[in-house]
Amino acid sequence: MSIRHGLLALLERGPRYGSQLRTEFESRTGSTWPLNVGQVYTTLARLERDGLVAPDGEDAAGHTLYAITDTGRTELREWYERPVDRANPPRDELSIKLAMAVGAPGVDIRAVIQSQRHATIKAMQDYTRLKVTALAAVESGQSRERDDVAWLLVLEQLIFQTEAEARWLDHSEARLVRLSLPADRRAGEAEPPQATAAESPAPTTTTQPRTARSRRG
Repeated sequence: MSIRHGLLALLERGPRYGSQLRTEFESRTGSTWPLNVGQVYTTLARLERDGLVAPDGEDAAGHTLYAITDTGRTELREWYERPVDRANPPRDELSIKLAMAVGAPGVDIRAVIQSQRHATIKAMQDYTRLKVTALAAVESGQSRERDDVAWLLVLEQLIFQTEAEARWLDHSEARLVRLSLPADRRAGEAEPPQATAAESPAPTTTTQPRTARSRRG
């Protein structure tokens, strides 16, 4: 999750202080990725070091405000235009867990899969209920449309993600079942047996095809 670019996107709308950025970030993403103030200020310090933001005075309450710089706007535009890099995918705890469970002594990997499947389906159902609420808020026109549309997109991504995870768990279980079969049975499933001569149907008596003349006769 690029907190760095998320904060730049919020600062593009105007100067803000740390707690305000945290609140707006969580509102935009529906608190899917909660932040603490320490993370925000650490990220702001790095952005300032890199010349992407700069202090911009204080508000009436004495909070230090930060503003995006021209360099920061260029960085933000490039981030929007640049596809997300999949060359180094983030570590996925579930994938690592199943990889380690394969062949681990005393671990029933199918039970691990079954437990995760229940949790994944429940998460999918929860996300779907939240989507219904968010969609109703957007369509009613009685909401902060920018934040609710953003939250709706996040929810739909989470729904698609959990659907894909459930399919992958089903596939993994089927794969494990198949690999646990004896080798000769796997071979039999992979290539249907050919009929032997004894099993082949007896030849039938062939007849001459009916010609136009025989049909007329």
